[in-house]
Amino acid sequence: MKKTSLALAVAAGTLGSSLSQIANAEFIKDSKASVEARNFYMNRDLRDSTAAQQSKREEWAQGFILKAESGFTEGTLGFGLDAYAGLGLKLDSSDQRAGTNLLPNSFGDEGPGEYSEATATFKAKVSKTVLKVGGLMPKLPSVSANDARLLPQNFLGGHLNSQEIAGLTVDAGQLKELNQRDSTDFQDLSLNAVGGKRNFAFGSNGNQGDDFNFAGLSYKWQDNLSTAYHYGELEELYKQHIVNLVHVLPIADQQSLKTDLRYARSTDDGSSNIDNNYFGAMFTYALGGHGFGLGYQKMSGDTGYAYLNGTDPFLVNYVQIGDFASKDETSWQARYDFNFAAIGIPGLTFMTRYISGDNIDQGAGLAEGKEWERNMDIAYVVQQGPLKNLGVKWRNATVRNNFANDLDENRLILSYTLPLF
Repeated sequence: MKKTSLALAVAAGTLGSSLSQIANAEFIKDSKASVEARNFYMNRDLRDSTAAQQSKREEWAQGFILKAESGFTEGTLGFGLDAYAGLGLKLDSSDQRAGTNLLPNSFGDEGPGEYSEATATFKAKVSKTVLKVGGLMPKLPSVSANDARLLPQNFLGGHLNSQEIAGLTVDAGQLKELNQRDSTDFQDLSLNAVGGKRNFAFGSNGNQGDDFNFAGLSYKWQDNLSTAYHYGELEELYKQHIVNLVHVLPIADQQSLKTDLRYARSTDDGSSNIDNNYFGAMFTYALGGHGFGLGYQKMSGDTGYAYLNGTDPFLVNYVQIGDFASKDETSWQARYDFNFAAIGIPGLTFMTRYISGDNIDQGAGLAEGKEWERNMDIAYVVQQGPLKNLGVKWRNATVRNNFANDLDENRLILSYTLPLF
């Protein structure tokens, strides 16, 4: 584990110094920066806890997120610099209510009153190929940084993205360490082995892996058809091949059917027993402002689905709390969305969904595992006036199962993004 010594002012100062030293028209002209203020309240009721266990997680915090991106210097080979910094402030918590992942604390430890983190990313560009080295927040099927709390998860590593051929996107890179969303420390990479019934087994290093290597190709055949292949490898623990197809079929005016098909094959990489086949499908019928979705997800093999700890897995039934990725689990999802812009209220959206999973292998002599989750999101973003870009979101979830805590959860998130330049 390494302790980052960078702070919010250091990242901002680094970028400012670089801007003054590199007096280049394109470098300056294409630069942009913003600060997001994110106010986050979260309450998770652990309904069936005993007297000796935590019964509730409830915290309130204020976050500030600075993101700055330079342009590239002129010439065949251009150089640039990006910076990220985050500051989290505790507004309300206690040692008995800690553990929401908003703050660096846990049950029995109230934690500090504030925490901060920062990274810098150096980048180089040739034609339509960009190499970034330093702080990264990848959004790929093989690895997707999580941003569902006060501050986002981020990594240290390198990422090459190339779009030299029209319609074709190529990604490749390596991640060395990660900073979780509720931490100031960069840590060794690990496998998500908590929650559900995974049936994972590890060698002497447990679920700790070495570097994470990734590569991928995605191709847009037409405006309404794309396919992709991605590879991910957490050294010593697992290898994963992912294929994906997305097709949108126009039916009539303001009507379409979207098909999203996914398959992944995960195997061990020397120090684990990982063996999983995943198939997922999501079908969404859009009619004006309405969206009606039906999802299916199936796990098979000796273990559940493998992915980097804390990241967003590429699963159609990965939702607010659960991922429905236990050993042999089969799950279904029904979803409804409505965009109120269709009736003259732009910025207001609503979503609700229900996911049910069963056939979970809990081990010899144990009953079949079952679970369900219900989610509801309602969000509004102010479209104009002095409060333009102010967002308000309420997220609600209910979880029931026969192998872990039942949960009732509410999240209230206020956010405002201010462009700096």
